[in-house]
Amino acid sequence: MSSVHWPRRALLMSAVGAWAATQPPAAWASQSAGALPRVRMALAASQSLYHLPLTLAERLGYFHQAGVAVDWLPQESGAQALNSALRGQADVVAGAYEHLFRLQQKGLNYQSFVQMSRTPQVSLGGSTRAGLTWRSFADIRGARVGVSALDSTTHWTACHWLLRHGLSLNDVSFVEVGSSPSVVYALRQGRIEALCNPDPVMHWLEQKNEVRVLGDARTLQGTRQLMGGGVPGASLFAHADFLQRHPERVQAMSDAVVRALKWLHTAGVTDILKTVPTSHWMGDRAVYLGAFQSLRESYAVDGLVRAEEVAHAWRVHARLMSESARKQVAPEKTFTNAFVQKGLNIRGPKVT
Repeated sequence: MSSVHWPRRALLMSAVGAWAATQPPAAWASQSAGALPRVRMALAASQSLYHLPLTLAERLGYFHQAGVAVDWLPQESGAQALNSALRGQADVVAGAYEHLFRLQQKGLNYQSFVQMSRTPQVSLGGSTRAGLTWRSFADIRGARVGVSALDSTTHWTACHWLLRHGLSLNDVSFVEVGSSPSVVYALRQGRIEALCNPDPVMHWLEQKNEVRVLGDARTLQGTRQLMGGGVPGASLFAHADFLQRHPERVQAMSDAVVRALKWLHTAGVTDILKTVPTSHWMGDRAVYLGAFQSLRESYAVDGLVRAEEVAHAWRVHARLMSESARKQVAPEKTFTNAFVQKGLNIRGPKVT
């Protein structure tokens, strides 16, 4: 299809897909979801590959089979998803692990209870429109860089790239553009010269030669080059009070996600196409599958959070925080593996 018409059609498909994603699969639609305990989950880029494990868990009926019904609360950025939880509108947040460092710094006891990915799963590209050329990352100096929102993974990852290339955070202007397909308009209209976002949007723009990728934190190799080691990516997290008061709901969500991760790592492309709603393809099945194939290795294998990766992620992220803020963070307290371990029936002492 023509790239000129893609964004408008994608927006319509996204609206339909957002509604469809909240509906139970036909195989068990007749069963009453009202009988199940419910969890309100906030997330950004709900139709992106960033949240593919959640899409699979819902579409394959794993949440229902585990004994929980999920009320989806889509947001335009991870920061907005987090704010919905802080306002009491959401019980669980699906988003970047780094949010937990910021929450703890504010004295808020939130914990990750299942990990979904092993990389940030975002990339940064410079627009090829209007004669812009990108010989190196240094050319980004002075550019307006689109991110989903300030204090979201797109923003933080872009900051890490700037620092890695010897630039300061003031060498660019960050512009909040969200994470839906409409970000393409911001790029094409010249509101921004560069964009940091998840796939399939970034992969689509790259394949259509509308951006030149300058930084890639989608693959394990690209993430290690940027971060200097392994880091946790997207996870589900909630306030410790919620984990303690509703352990059965948390266990059900953890079990469903781990089951989806196992399915994902053995699924073929045909399985993916049959399961993921067509509205998530952004109008191009081949591009969607290409993006998925390049991201497949980035998804978590068993849902466990690795303490050494959390410690390394904190060392990297601490560079973006003030000295006083750093002293208030204990990274080892930002996660619990109790629920995943119980689901996997792992023997031995549990890491909390």
